[in-house]
Amino acid sequence: MNFMPFYRGSGQAGVILIVLHQANSSPGRVGQWLVQNGYQLDIRRPPLGDPLPVDMAGFAGAVVFGGPMSANDSEPYVAIEIDWCGHCLKEEVPFFGICLGAQMLVKALGGKVESHPEDCAEIGYYPLRSTSVGEELLSDWPPMIYQWHREGFDLPGDTIALAKGDMFEEQAFRVGPSAFGVQFHTELTEVMMRRWLVRGRHRLDLPGALSKDEHIEGRMMYDAPVRDWLDRFMRVWLGSDQRVSSAVALSA
Repeated sequence: MNFMPFYRGSGQAGVILIVLHQANSSPGRVGQWLVQNGYQLDIRRPPLGDPLPVDMAGFAGAVVFGGPMSANDSEPYVAIEIDWCGHCLKEEVPFFGICLGAQMLVKALGGKVESHPEDCAEIGYYPLRSTSVGEELLSDWPPMIYQWHREGFDLPGDTIALAKGDMFEEQAFRVGPSAFGVQFHTELTEVMMRRWLVRGRHRLDLPGALSKDEHIEGRMMYDAPVRDWLDRFMRVWLGSDQRVSSAVALSA
């Protein structure tokens, strides 16, 4: 088996299941925040054969990260993971889907994941606008956010839109009491971003993608609000911020 704790915190806050999709992937800032706040991480990589848990009774939450594959791919592990996301919803475990993870959550809900009609990609920093419900849940969303994707999603009827974009409209949503999905990447450290720019440099030629220099300049200009947003979001998501109660009322 390939799963193991990536790093350990004090363990006092519980165990978070981390789902990654490549051998060299990292949970980045999300993992760092969790460890710093007392959580242990149990990392699984389904494309490499790691099993997902039958139930989430022993976990305080789950984070499903992005990857180069599509939620529409035919590989068996993709269908298994989408079905597993649906089980997480039924168990009402705190769930956070990032990029591919959000798209898998949408598929579990019966929604569509599709390419842009003009085959454009969001790769770099792009504008982000919170909805009124998103602002109620979490104020001061970053005005520019880091993206790396060429597929987006629609929102099924049971979801609540939290943020919108220009090229791909749906950017963040909530479903049920504790499941969230975001199209963008707040988890990236600078080292991770530079690694992506090297390994994924061919994607910078896609329509809509920004140049390497624009990525690096954008990091310097826009990263501080993104980092602060992630800290506030994680506290809301895991229930340590009282504002979550008013958001629950809004979604009822």
